[in-house]
Amino acid sequence: MTEKTISIEGLDSVDVYGVNDRKLDRMRHYFPEVRIIARGTDIRLEGPDEQVELLSQRIQALTAILRRGGGVSDSDLERMLDWQTYPSELEEREPAHNEEYYNIVYGNEGRIVKARTRNQRRLVDEYYRNDLIFALGPAGTGKTYTAIALAVRALKNKEVKKLILTRPAVEAGERLGFLPGDMKEKLDPYLQPLYDALHDMIHPRKLQILMEEGIIQIAPLAYMRGRTLDSAFVILDEAQNTSLGQLKMFLTRMGCNAKFIVTGDATQIDLPNKKDSGLMRGVDLVRNIKGIAVINFGTEDMVRHPLVTKIIKAFDKVEEA
Repeated sequence: MTEKTISIEGLDSVDVYGVNDRKLDRMRHYFPEVRIIARGTDIRLEGPDEQVELLSQRIQALTAILRRGGGVSDSDLERMLDWQTYPSELEEREPAHNEEYYNIVYGNEGRIVKARTRNQRRLVDEYYRNDLIFALGPAGTGKTYTAIALAVRALKNKEVKKLILTRPAVEAGERLGFLPGDMKEKLDPYLQPLYDALHDMIHPRKLQILMEEGIIQIAPLAYMRGRTLDSAFVILDEAQNTSLGQLKMFLTRMGCNAKFIVTGDATQIDLPNKKDSGLMRGVDLVRNIKGIAVINFGTEDMVRHPLVTKIIKAFDKVEEA
């Protein structure tokens, strides 16, 4: 048994303890063997040596973020408490820049869209170093959302002249032909996640004007064939549903002063034959080329409901078995 005291002097206790001690209650849930006593600016931990040390490191990480001016939501805290490899990776998870650096763009109603996790921040860092980035990993890690935020910022800052978002039109267990409407109406539901992200960051009326003028384009991957994309920020989403030939076609559309980001999740292939996916083979072919970065997102980057992380881990166990 051991005892350790952590000082939060200089911080708002509500930020650390949570409203009605909500954050403390989550700590107690994850570390039931540790007695947590919060009094004023001191948190005293009592319990088994290893458990006290692990919880102490998590609390110190929490206070470090708050001292840098960052915020820690309930979801952030859940991920922090649930890290299995936390102690040895603490330094790696510390950002290279201050919190404000990772504020990407101001969305609607003044909402700040920011890179919150280690790999989201790495995506921001690599954007300035490379013209082509592969962002790979499970759903809910903010790959596409962060990429779109970077693209919107580049457009607002006049770093590029147009923003193009594309996806392969592959059915996830349903048939396009059975949907009502013309081709655009059939395809729009598959592109809706891209529309949703843009609506968070650009006022609907302004977005409509930009799309009518062709400054922002959302289209199926097949529509990219034959184009040369100069001065453009281009995002290929759901790239796990492309063949190697389609991926090559897309990558060779890159023109002068262009930025390309490819996102995908190799565990969610919707092609009839999963072996037809060319994403990982394509990544292996180009990963060592200068100017190309590959970022592997993981469950520690989850920004959806904390249960999503647990659900993915549960499904992964079954697939491994």
